[in-house]
Amino acid sequence: MDTIASLFSFITTPVSWIIVQFHALYGAIFGPDTGWAWGLSIVSLVVVIRICLIPLFVKQIKATRNMQALQPKMKAIQERYKNDKQRQSEEMMKLYKETGTNPLSSCLPILAQSPFFFALYHVLSKIASGDEIGVLNQSLVDSARQAHIFGAPIAAKFTDSPEKVEALNASLTDVRIVTAVMIILMSASQFYTQRQLMQKNVDLTVKTPFMQQQKMLMYIFPVIFAVLGINFPVGVLIYWLTTNVWTMGQQMYVINQNPTPGSKAQDHYLQRLIKSITSHGQVRSRRKRSVIQAIVAKGPDRNDNERRFITGLAKAGFAAQADGTVAKSETALLEAEGTGSAHKRQQPKRQSKSQRQSTGTQPSTTKSTPSSGSERARAGQQKSGEPKSGQAKSGQAKSGQRKGPQRPKHPSSKK
Repeated sequence: MDTIASLFSFITTPVSWIIVQFHALYGAIFGPDTGWAWGLSIVSLVVVIRICLIPLFVKQIKATRNMQALQPKMKAIQERYKNDKQRQSEEMMKLYKETGTNPLSSCLPILAQSPFFFALYHVLSKIASGDEIGVLNQSLVDSARQAHIFGAPIAAKFTDSPEKVEALNASLTDVRIVTAVMIILMSASQFYTQRQLMQKNVDLTVKTPFMQQQKMLMYIFPVIFAVLGINFPVGVLIYWLTTNVWTMGQQMYVINQNPTPGSKAQDHYLQRLIKSITSHGQVRSRRKRSVIQAIVAKGPDRNDNERRFITGLAKAGFAAQADGTVAKSETALLEAEGTGSAHKRQQPKRQSKSQRQSTGTQPSTTKSTPSSGSERARAGQQKSGEPKSGQAKSGQAKSGQRKGPQRPKHPSSKK
């Protein structure tokens, strides 16, 4: 680990400078030698780095959306070449190249943080040794060595010997308890972040290599960091726990406000949007209007969540417009309630066999006035199929008679 950290020594000066600036601020509040001053300086370092990485996070979201859009094509490739794994992989790579999609884009924020992570590890290792590094002079190094987080020095590790821990004015038990708790929290936050992504913000109806990759990362990353965590100083554990919490909160915001199409999160978001529109009678933000505009533009290509959204709006008496707004629409309400079902209620009731037979034996000269709309409809349907009285007597063929099997004649009939 020290060798890896030394490879990123070029960035130790900027990292140490940021820590010193925040330490000057928090030291004036909590005291320069306290764990709060140095611990909050590391937390603030994480916040600065993650703010700088927001453009990469946005790029990650867009790449993930592209992967979601490619899933139907990827599924088609899987079905076409299901017996040829090599050809399947080649076609997948070709599809990625044509669309400019990188399946490893979800790892970009982690890769971008690596230099800062190892630079901080290098700084804390030098603090534990009592050596100057970057802009940390000897007085600041001594101050950092005296800083304790819940009784554990920020430069101490789980694997340190009792003698080394004693040199930092701490006990081995305190160090191992604090580091063990931080490692557990770090791994749990990593797992929860990936789990909520898989359960809420991914369309699981399509099985693709991308989905398998995300599922694999959900279990592998927490195990990797748990194993490596015993070699991390307390300060590095603070750094990684803070960045995991930041990622978890950032992911929750994206899931709630900008969910993946076809996911459970999108269904929940659109249901909340329907409630908001029903309560206020309008779309209250530009971002929500852009969501509705995109759904309207899809037309018949909408997914199930989006179709339920359009239907839900219609039931509430609203129709989505092309510009993302909504308008009151009685037509949409009638269509949502099912005009077809209303039309179905106007159809004549099905007659029993005896009723049909008794109707067929009535004299043709008898005139009856339909008493309802349903009877008028039945009369209109039977008009073309009823034989004229002259034709019935002469036994001639009935030109208007319906083709196919005829109704059975009444037993009293002679013919």
